[in-house]
Amino acid sequence: MKANSSAIETIRPPLSTTPGNGLWWGLLGVAAFSFTVPFTRVAVGGLEPLFIGSGRAVVAAVLAACALALTRQRPPRGVQWARLMLVAGGIVVGFPLLTSFALAAVPASHGAVVIAVLPAATAAMAVIRGRERPRSAFWLITAIGAAATIAFASAQSGGFGQLHWSDLLLFGAVAAAAIGYAEGGLLARELGAWQTVSWALVLAAPLMVFLMGLSMSQQTPSGTPVQWAAFAYLGVVSMFLGFFAWYQGLAIGPMAQVGQVQLIQPVLSIGWAALLLGESLAWSTIVGGLAVIFCAGLAVRTRNSTPTPGRGEGPR
Repeated sequence: MKANSSAIETIRPPLSTTPGNGLWWGLLGVAAFSFTVPFTRVAVGGLEPLFIGSGRAVVAAVLAACALALTRQRPPRGVQWARLMLVAGGIVVGFPLLTSFALAAVPASHGAVVIAVLPAATAAMAVIRGRERPRSAFWLITAIGAAATIAFASAQSGGFGQLHWSDLLLFGAVAAAAIGYAEGGLLARELGAWQTVSWALVLAAPLMVFLMGLSMSQQTPSGTPVQWAAFAYLGVVSMFLGFFAWYQGLAIGPMAQVGQVQLIQPVLSIGWAALLLGESLAWSTIVGGLAVIFCAGLAVRTRNSTPTPGRGEGPR
């Protein structure tokens, strides 16, 4: 597929008008991502958050560089490099580092509930990048979902209006991932699904190698076999193979419909936290999670059903 080297960006349409195949690819990616929060929680039990956040990206970047070299992929051109910087900043640098530091202080189930607002955030970014003009109901429901998430985090942090620093990191991770998901889904239509995440990983590799080296110079990594296994999963699956399926699903599209699959990710993550980590699920966690997921689902569905007249008519 030819890369777009023009200085004027053209947003390409989905690879398919029927969401069936895209939904299955998206489901596979979400299943892979659902282990990210609990496995990060496992890894930070013995490894430093900076090492985990940067090291997992370095592992994935090595795999990505090998895949790109073996298949002799043509490098991106022109503005595609700038767009890849957004993807890299969101999913390679921002989300892994922020969640690693946050999950060193909060349970995996708590992190999964806060991150549950991600589908609504991704839908909002897709609206912005697709130059759509949704009805005010979409923004209203998105705001309600954000408020529900903040209320849950505040209640868990000791009272209404009190947010722990780890919650702020989780909200930052959501914003970073939403940007990376939306931009990566669009770019995957031009470069290919696995090529997009691979080039993003390679682009961010120098920074992540530096951060990993900085962490190792401060403290030699030392963990149990289980903690190293969790770290390996984060590098190989969460940062690399999972995005193959996820971006393929977004590229096949339609992006908004495929994005709805993401609503089951927090449910799975909370379940894995209880099953694998033995975390007890309080009623506040269950009710808070359901409320956030419900609001996110409404936001995504409202965005899907919103006609966008004129030039705001979705990806072209």
